[in-house]
Amino acid sequence: MTLLADRYDRWIAPAEDGQVLIWPPPQALLADAQFNQQLFREARTISLQGVPLPEVRESLRRWIGLEPGDDRLLFATGHQTELYHPGVWAKDALIDAAAAKTGGLAHHFAVDTDAPKHLQLRWPGGGVPLADALVESAPWSGLLPPPTPAHLNRVAERFAQASASWNFQPLVNEFLLSLCRLALEAEDLPTSLTNATHDLDWRLGLRHHALLVSPICMSEPYLLFVHHLLSRADAFSADYNAVLKEYRVRNKIRSPGRPMPDLQCTADGCEVPFWLDSLADGSRARAAVARVTGGFELRLTNGASFFFDVAAEGWSAVQRLGPWLRAQQVRLSPRALTLTAVIRLLAADQFVHGIGGGQYDQVLDGLIARHWGLEPPRFSVTTATLYFPQAAGQARVCLPCLEQEGHALRHSLLGAEKMRMVGLIEALPRRSPERSSLFYEMHDKLASAWSGPRGRAWDERIKESEALAQAEKALFDRELFYAIQPVSRLTALIDRYRTALG
Repeated sequence: MTLLADRYDRWIAPAEDGQVLIWPPPQALLADAQFNQQLFREARTISLQGVPLPEVRESLRRWIGLEPGDDRLLFATGHQTELYHPGVWAKDALIDAAAAKTGGLAHHFAVDTDAPKHLQLRWPGGGVPLADALVESAPWSGLLPPPTPAHLNRVAERFAQASASWNFQPLVNEFLLSLCRLALEAEDLPTSLTNATHDLDWRLGLRHHALLVSPICMSEPYLLFVHHLLSRADAFSADYNAVLKEYRVRNKIRSPGRPMPDLQCTADGCEVPFWLDSLADGSRARAAVARVTGGFELRLTNGASFFFDVAAEGWSAVQRLGPWLRAQQVRLSPRALTLTAVIRLLAADQFVHGIGGGQYDQVLDGLIARHWGLEPPRFSVTTATLYFPQAAGQARVCLPCLEQEGHALRHSLLGAEKMRMVGLIEALPRRSPERSSLFYEMHDKLASAWSGPRGRAWDERIKESEALAQAEKALFDRELFYAIQPVSRLTALIDRYRTALG
């Protein structure tokens, strides 16, 4: 088995407009997908609650729409349902290109079980909330209602005023029209937002499927995964915490909460990597199970409980768990690492991360190897940079360069006099009063020289540059919603990925 730490790279988003990061190189990425597929075919000794892993994978792949026996490579990615930027959207461009190259499938998993964020449509100098309802207090985004047509009309008016002077046609207008039409039919914001972005991507030529995560959380293969972990909560938490410790040591991280907190496990019970969601009142808590004779038990505040029997046959256990959760109107939603584990282990042949996801999934690789004894399937990483179109081709102010220039100027104003004084200082004994006095005398002379015309001119220049850099900050913001771009720039990025994949 390859040493896990040797697999990874130090991923950095490209600074240049229009450039992409693809890791590993495209041909290796495609080969890794084939490797992963074969890895899972041969993993019949690995099981979830006694059910062989290939059987569980077949079940979830059928659940998301594949026909029985469909062995096409499945390239997957996922992200929160939000107004994500081109660097995130680039993951969809990659899975589309990879699926087209191999005759495979591309699936985007839209995460509507996380707390809502990034729901403000921003542009240089302004922005407007996409939703009429307050979003900060919602435990998960699926609780948010879709925006009303009246609110979307106000958003469109604000955006039209802001974009009137731009020299390009952004795709935001088409997105808002699609969102307005779809919002009338949707039950919540994530559904309307996912459908609207998927509609936009389809018009751009991308051919991936978009699936919400919340329905998967009640599927039988997912619940089998849940039962396996909760019936072994102590062993799983020990493995989880051990690989987190290894990751922190390897990356010299001292904070116990990074990249995520340990699971707390005591003599009374264990925390598990899920949220316990009350679908009845919209509340959420970190899930934990209590130790009881023979295993673990999930207890609700209403007194109801469910016993997780480690010896129970997998599908039979699910037949008890699913109806119980529905009857109690609760859901066990995956936290970030858990969701990626479900997709990588039970659905995808190649999972595409952004840079942040690639960092935390190094922990998941260790967990897969330690808990299941399986060589971790290989994942990939991509991102891209598209600045606001009017920033393309412009040079940015380089404040570090100016500061370095100012440092050199400051120490050149005394000319040969400074070098003479440095020589005298170095000739005097260390820590002597004479050496200290001469040192301060030299710096007083430097300060006096800096107050002259050349120093004042540089101070004025740095103030102007700092003001310009602040103005450029919005212009060179790579995290604006991808539909702020015109069609031509997005299709050019799609073509770049397709060319890279051959």
